[in-house]
Amino acid sequence: MSLGIILLLAGSCTEIALIALIVRMRAYEKFPVFCAYIAWDLLDNLGLYFISRLDPGFYFQSYLIALAIDSVFMFGVLVELAWSVLRPFRLALPRGAIVVVALMVGVIGAAIWPFAHSAAYLHYGPQSRLLLHLQQTVSVMRIFFFLVLAASSQLLSINWRDREMQIATGLGFYSIITVTISILHANQAVGPMYHMLDELVGISGVGCFAYWLFSFAKNPAPRREFTPQMQGILLAVAGAARSTRVAMTGPDTNRLRERDK
Repeated sequence: MSLGIILLLAGSCTEIALIALIVRMRAYEKFPVFCAYIAWDLLDNLGLYFISRLDPGFYFQSYLIALAIDSVFMFGVLVELAWSVLRPFRLALPRGAIVVVALMVGVIGAAIWPFAHSAAYLHYGPQSRLLLHLQQTVSVMRIFFFLVLAASSQLLSINWRDREMQIATGLGFYSIITVTISILHANQAVGPMYHMLDELVGISGVGCFAYWLFSFAKNPAPRREFTPQMQGILLAVAGAARSTRVAMTGPDTNRLRERDK
């Protein structure tokens, strides 16, 4: 049995166990997009394997389609994580704040996009290069998100026992491996070492799911309030957002009526 098959079986079993644990712990209530992504990734890996066996000519096209779906899912996961981090302060945020969070994640992705291109993709066609470039951008975004959470953990009052930090850590670890290998591939010819590095990506993926399985098996830490410094920053941002909305749309007439009663 090849190492690739062993990694596929190990990863699939770990994902199935993680999905069962997520259902038992009802983690899908707080992280529905992340949980849906785990289920999608399981189906994606198994589906691509069977396509490679049954119809190898259709494999690359299937891979590109799956890559596009995966990138959309990951964007949703990052927005969900950012919104979950703000949970203790949501009542003070203006309505529609999650849209602002999604736009901020999109702006970060747009800023990363020009720097996420890899020379390893030059021999692919335009559409393939675009999707692989998108994948690389999303990987860098996951690393950035993990580093920001780790650096701001004191301000945000989160630690390694919080679900948000656990999810971001797994994504960050896996992305660091994939981005590093992509850089190495840019200066490599296809050969045994090239495929060994690809197998390292599979190993890191299994490790990521195993880490989540271990972390989710424990009860999460109760979420603490933000530090006064972080509350002050968010209050200032929320106030500026409200002022901008009022300046653009006018005052909320419903609230004015309630105040006059």
